[in-house]
Amino acid sequence: MELKRVVVTGLGALTPIGNNIEEYWDALVNGRSGSAPITYFDTEKFKTKFACEIKNFPFNEYFDRKEIRRLDKFAQYAMVASDEAIKDSGIDLNTVDKYRVGVIWGAGIGGLETFQEEVKNFANGDGTPRFNPFFIPKMIADIAPGNISIKHGFMGPNYTTVSACASSANALIDALNYIRLGYCDVFVTGGSEAAVTQAGMGGFNAMHALSTRNDDPQKASRPFDANRDGFVLGEGAGALILEEYEHAKARGAKIYAEVLGGGMSSDAYHMTAPHPEGIGVIAVMENCLRNAGLKPEDVDAINTHGTSTPLGDVAELKAITKVFGEHAKSININSTKSMTGHLLGAAGAIEAIASILAMKHSLVPPTINHETADENIDPELNLTLNKAQEREVNVAMSNTFGFGGHNACVLFKKITE
Repeated sequence: MELKRVVVTGLGALTPIGNNIEEYWDALVNGRSGSAPITYFDTEKFKTKFACEIKNFPFNEYFDRKEIRRLDKFAQYAMVASDEAIKDSGIDLNTVDKYRVGVIWGAGIGGLETFQEEVKNFANGDGTPRFNPFFIPKMIADIAPGNISIKHGFMGPNYTTVSACASSANALIDALNYIRLGYCDVFVTGGSEAAVTQAGMGGFNAMHALSTRNDDPQKASRPFDANRDGFVLGEGAGALILEEYEHAKARGAKIYAEVLGGGMSSDAYHMTAPHPEGIGVIAVMENCLRNAGLKPEDVDAINTHGTSTPLGDVAELKAITKVFGEHAKSININSTKSMTGHLLGAAGAIEAIASILAMKHSLVPPTINHETADENIDPELNLTLNKAQEREVNVAMSNTFGFGGHNACVLFKKITE
């Protein structure tokens, strides 16, 4: 059976550095950090007092009061980004076969704020189980794609992938494969997360996973820097429209890129720590290259997982050197988490978008906040430090890894007829 070609025809983003694709890209290439003191709750007793929050989005104008009551933030973010991507794709919702349009969405946690508030309210009560009737449907992770499909009438496959920080990359790979095999023509895919809450910050602080650079939040996310001390929690959503190539071509769609392949693997090592030699990361990149039918030397740019943790950054770069050999020194390697923070289940989606836009604009966004070289990192690797770099990018790789050892990798290529 010959696999069908799959292309990207629409993009949408709601991020800590931009509330749409245009704003997001402008902030990326200009190296703007989205990290700032938390505004959602009092952080006086928290070890980390900053995060990458969504800023100045008019939710009250986008949703009516009833919708806001029924949708957790993570689902609101999903609706905003997916609407932008659907509009960007130019798909005619009146003529498309909605039985062949699906929604596969990633979320590592789901409605954490809803869960937190409902449990707090119960704990502060007299023991009577008074819960909001929307508690469960607001909280469950699969409600985001459910609401997207309900709004637009999409009746193809509809579900959520949950693999911690790899969730939206796994969603993208699933959507790719459904179209490749001919089951659907179009997918809305991506991911969203809204974990900047008391429970989210407290939980990650308890794991010692977050940076505590409270005196300088904008410089706290510093992948590959010798003085990195943990990731910065972010929130938001990224959405992509994947479409079968002939279907897109027949309707005259603009095409951003071709999705050549996806790889998956497991570290099978530790609940939260990466294998120090990056063996699972080596496997996922090799699997992705094999799935795409590419050689290591075909890759021009890699948007790394690059969370700004002491162990993770080194393990990933070791793996890249192992897979790509001498060619690794010719690749533009970067981490856009230095600007967006870590969006957990939405990370794979917004970073895939960054990779696609790097190809479109022949410009690789920087890894900002790098000040001190790490002696454990090969100085000959081009980590695209502190300033965007112009280069022709024909093939871009995006890496995403999650707690539990979940690894996902996606390859994109400039479209050729």
